[in-house]
Amino acid sequence: MPQLFPRQVNVLPAASLFGALGGGVLVVLLAWYYLSPEFYEVGYMPDQPVPYSHALHAGQLGMDCRYCHNHVEQSPHANVPSTQTCMNCHGVVQTESAKLLPVRESWATGVPIEWVKIHHLPDYAQFSHAAHVNVGVGCESCHGRIDQMEVVYQAEPLSMGWCLECHRAPEEHLRDPSLVTQMGYAEAVRADEDAYEAYLAENRVRIQNEDIMPPQNCSACHY
Repeated sequence: MPQLFPRQVNVLPAASLFGALGGGVLVVLLAWYYLSPEFYEVGYMPDQPVPYSHALHAGQLGMDCRYCHNHVEQSPHANVPSTQTCMNCHGVVQTESAKLLPVRESWATGVPIEWVKIHHLPDYAQFSHAAHVNVGVGCESCHGRIDQMEVVYQAEPLSMGWCLECHRAPEEHLRDPSLVTQMGYAEAVRADEDAYEAYLAENRVRIQNEDIMPPQNCSACHY
Protein backbone atom coordinates (compact mmCIF):
# COMPACT_ATOMS: atom_id res chain seq x y z
CA MET A 1 0.00 0.00 0.00
CA PRO A 2 1.53 3.37 -0.93
CA GLN A 3 2.38 5.78 1.91
CA LEU A 4 -0.30 8.45 2.29
CA PHE A 5 1.78 11.06 4.15
CA PRO A 6 5.33 12.20 3.59
CA ARG A 7 7.99 11.11 6.06
CA GLN A 8 8.35 14.68 7.40
CA VAL A 9 5.00 14.48 9.22
CA ASN A 10 6.51 11.95 11.63
CA VAL A 11 7.93 14.86 13.61
CA LEU A 12 4.48 16.39 14.19
CA PRO A 13 3.54 14.33 17.29
CA ALA A 14 6.83 15.18 19.00
CA ALA A 15 6.58 18.83 17.96
CA SER A 16 3.00 18.99 19.26
CA LEU A 17 4.06 17.47 22.57
CA PHE A 18 6.93 19.90 23.06
CA GLY A 19 4.71 22.78 21.99
CA ALA A 20 2.07 21.82 24.55
CA LEU A 21 4.68 21.48 27.29
CA GLY A 22 6.28 24.80 26.36
CA GLY A 23 2.91 26.50 26.27
CA GLY A 24 2.06 25.08 29.68
CA VAL A 25 5.33 26.33 31.16
CA LEU A 26 4.72 29.76 29.62
CA VAL A 27 1.24 29.93 31.12
CA VAL A 28 2.61 29.01 34.55
CA LEU A 29 5.33 31.66 34.33
CA LEU A 30 2.90 34.34 33.21
CA ALA A 31 0.46 33.44 35.99
CA TRP A 32 3.29 33.32 38.52
CA TYR A 33 4.20 36.91 37.71
CA TYR A 34 0.98 38.61 36.66
CA LEU A 35 -1.12 37.04 39.43
CA SER A 36 1.45 37.81 42.14
CA PRO A 37 1.23 40.69 44.63
CA GLU A 38 4.39 42.18 43.08
CA PHE A 39 2.39 42.88 39.92
CA TYR A 40 -1.13 43.75 40.98
CA GLU A 41 -0.63 45.22 44.49
CA VAL A 42 2.72 47.00 44.57
CA GLY A 43 2.13 50.57 43.43
CA TYR A 44 -1.56 50.60 44.42
CA MET A 45 -2.29 54.27 45.03
CA PRO A 46 -6.00 55.08 45.44
CA ASP A 47 -7.44 58.57 45.57
CA GLN A 48 -8.24 59.73 49.08
CA PRO A 49 -11.09 62.02 50.20
CA VAL A 50 -8.50 64.52 51.50
CA PRO A 51 -5.19 65.17 49.66
CA TYR A 52 -2.95 64.41 52.64
CA SER A 53 0.78 64.65 51.88
CA HIS A 54 3.05 62.38 53.89
CA ALA A 55 5.99 64.04 52.13
CA LEU A 56 4.98 67.30 53.82
CA HIS A 57 3.92 65.99 57.23
CA ALA A 58 6.33 63.08 57.81
CA GLY A 59 9.09 64.43 55.56
CA GLN A 60 9.33 68.22 55.57
CA LEU A 61 7.72 68.76 58.99
CA GLY A 62 9.26 65.62 60.52
CA MET A 63 6.09 64.44 62.25
CA ASP A 64 6.43 61.09 64.00
CA CYS A 65 4.26 58.36 62.47
CA ARG A 66 2.87 57.60 65.93
CA TYR A 67 1.29 61.01 66.29
CA CYS A 68 -1.41 60.00 63.81
CA HIS A 69 -1.14 56.21 64.02
CA ASN A 70 -0.97 56.25 67.79
CA HIS A 71 -2.08 52.68 68.46
CA VAL A 72 0.69 50.83 66.62
CA GLU A 73 2.63 50.10 69.81
CA GLN A 74 -0.37 48.62 71.64
CA SER A 75 -2.62 47.22 68.92
CA PRO A 76 -2.38 44.67 66.13
CA HIS A 77 -3.80 47.33 63.82
CA ALA A 78 -2.39 50.68 62.73
CA ASN A 79 -5.33 52.97 63.33
CA VAL A 80 -6.36 55.64 60.86
CA PRO A 81 -6.25 59.01 62.67
CA SER A 82 -9.53 60.49 63.76
CA THR A 83 -10.72 63.92 62.65
CA GLN A 84 -9.81 65.16 66.15
CA THR A 85 -6.17 64.36 65.41
CA CYS A 86 -6.29 66.40 62.20
CA MET A 87 -8.02 69.30 63.90
CA ASN A 88 -5.41 69.44 66.67
CA CYS A 89 -3.30 71.25 64.09
CA HIS A 90 -5.77 72.39 61.48
CA GLY A 91 -8.01 74.10 63.97
CA VAL A 92 -5.38 76.85 63.83
CA VAL A 93 -3.32 76.00 60.70
CA GLN A 94 -4.74 76.62 57.21
CA THR A 95 -8.23 76.98 58.60
CA GLU A 96 -9.61 78.27 55.29
CA SER A 97 -7.95 75.76 52.97
CA ALA A 98 -10.36 74.37 50.37
CA LYS A 99 -8.48 71.06 50.39
CA LEU A 100 -9.29 70.67 54.09
CA LEU A 101 -13.00 71.32 53.69
CA PRO A 102 -13.86 67.59 54.16
CA VAL A 103 -11.94 67.66 57.46
CA ARG A 104 -13.85 70.69 58.73
CA GLU A 105 -17.17 69.18 57.62
CA SER A 106 -16.31 65.93 59.41
CA TRP A 107 -15.46 67.88 62.55
CA ALA A 108 -18.71 69.85 62.39
CA THR A 109 -20.98 66.87 61.67
CA GLY A 110 -19.22 64.13 63.60
CA VAL A 111 -19.21 61.92 60.48
CA PRO A 112 -15.79 60.22 60.08
CA ILE A 113 -13.75 60.75 56.96
CA GLU A 114 -13.90 57.65 54.76
CA TRP A 115 -10.23 57.07 54.06
CA VAL A 116 -9.45 54.39 51.46
CA LYS A 117 -7.44 51.47 52.82
CA ILE A 118 -4.22 50.82 50.92
CA HIS A 119 -2.47 47.88 52.56
CA HIS A 120 -4.63 44.76 52.54
CA LEU A 121 -3.96 41.34 54.00
CA PRO A 122 -6.17 38.28 53.39
CA ASP A 123 -8.78 37.60 56.06
CA TYR A 124 -7.03 34.31 56.85
CA ALA A 125 -3.74 36.05 57.71
CA GLN A 126 -3.00 37.86 60.94
CA PHE A 127 -0.39 40.55 61.47
CA SER A 128 0.36 42.50 64.63
CA HIS A 129 1.84 45.97 64.27
CA ALA A 130 2.60 46.04 68.00
CA ALA A 131 4.65 42.84 67.87
CA HIS A 132 6.82 44.19 65.07
CA VAL A 133 7.13 47.82 66.15
CA ASN A 134 8.04 46.98 69.75
CA VAL A 135 10.85 44.66 68.73
CA GLY A 136 12.31 47.25 66.34
CA VAL A 137 11.03 46.60 62.83
CA GLY A 138 10.94 50.03 61.21
CA CYS A 139 7.85 51.44 59.51
CA GLU A 140 9.78 51.85 56.26
CA SER A 141 10.56 48.13 56.17
CA CYS A 142 6.97 47.43 55.17
CA HIS A 143 5.64 50.79 54.02
CA GLY A 144 8.66 52.20 52.19
CA ARG A 145 9.83 55.79 52.31
CA ILE A 146 6.55 57.28 53.45
CA ASP A 147 8.33 60.57 54.06
CA GLN A 148 8.87 60.93 50.31
CA MET A 149 5.32 60.06 49.20
CA GLU A 150 3.08 62.90 48.16
CA VAL A 151 0.37 60.25 47.78
CA VAL A 152 0.81 57.02 49.72
CA TYR A 153 1.09 53.81 47.72
CA GLN A 154 1.88 50.19 48.53
CA ALA A 155 5.64 49.82 48.30
CA GLU A 156 6.03 46.11 49.14
CA PRO A 157 4.04 43.02 48.11
CA LEU A 158 3.19 41.89 51.67
CA SER A 159 3.05 38.34 50.31
CA MET A 160 3.74 35.26 52.39
CA GLY A 161 7.12 34.72 50.72
CA TRP A 162 8.08 38.34 51.32
CA CYS A 163 7.17 38.07 55.03
CA LEU A 164 9.11 34.82 55.40
CA GLU A 165 12.23 36.43 53.95
CA CYS A 166 12.23 38.80 56.92
CA HIS A 167 11.39 36.08 59.45
CA ARG A 168 14.30 33.98 58.20
CA ALA A 169 16.79 36.84 58.50
CA PRO A 170 15.50 39.23 61.18
CA GLU A 171 18.98 40.66 61.77
CA GLU A 172 18.65 42.52 58.47
CA HIS A 173 15.57 44.44 59.58
CA LEU A 174 15.87 45.17 63.31
CA ARG A 175 16.82 48.49 64.87
CA ASP A 176 16.53 50.21 68.22
CA PRO A 177 12.76 50.32 68.90
CA SER A 178 13.04 54.04 69.61
CA LEU A 179 14.06 54.54 65.97
CA VAL A 180 11.26 52.60 64.28
CA THR A 181 9.77 55.73 62.70
CA GLN A 182 13.12 57.12 61.49
CA MET A 183 13.03 57.27 57.71
CA GLY A 184 16.17 56.53 55.70
CA TYR A 185 17.64 54.40 58.48
CA ALA A 186 17.85 51.25 56.33
CA GLU A 187 19.57 53.08 53.47
CA ALA A 188 22.06 54.73 55.81
CA VAL A 189 23.04 51.52 57.59
CA ARG A 190 23.63 49.72 54.28
CA ALA A 191 25.69 52.54 52.77
CA ASP A 192 28.91 51.49 54.51
CA GLU A 193 29.86 47.82 54.21
CA ASP A 194 31.85 47.66 57.45
CA ALA A 195 29.14 49.47 59.39
CA TYR A 196 26.52 47.14 57.94
CA GLU A 197 28.46 44.05 59.02
CA ALA A 198 28.75 45.49 62.53
CA TYR A 199 25.02 46.23 62.49
CA LEU A 200 24.23 42.62 61.54
CA ALA A 201 26.58 41.26 64.22
CA GLU A 202 25.01 43.48 66.86
CA ASN A 203 21.53 42.37 65.85
CA ARG A 204 22.49 38.69 65.97
CA VAL A 205 23.69 39.16 69.56
CA ARG A 206 20.48 40.98 70.41
CA ILE A 207 18.38 38.24 68.81
CA GLN A 208 20.08 35.66 70.99
CA ASN A 209 19.97 37.70 74.18
CA GLU A 210 16.35 38.77 73.78
CA ASP A 211 15.20 35.44 72.35
CA ILE A 212 13.79 37.07 69.22
CA MET A 213 12.57 34.17 67.13
CA PRO A 214 10.18 35.18 64.32
CA PRO A 215 7.96 32.14 63.73
CA GLN A 216 7.93 30.35 60.41
CA ASN A 217 5.18 27.85 61.16
CA CYS A 218 1.83 28.21 59.43
CA SER A 219 -0.22 28.76 62.61
CA ALA A 220 1.78 31.86 63.50
CA CYS A 221 0.10 33.91 60.78
CA HIS A 222 -2.91 31.82 59.77
CA TYR A 223 -5.96 31.16 61.92
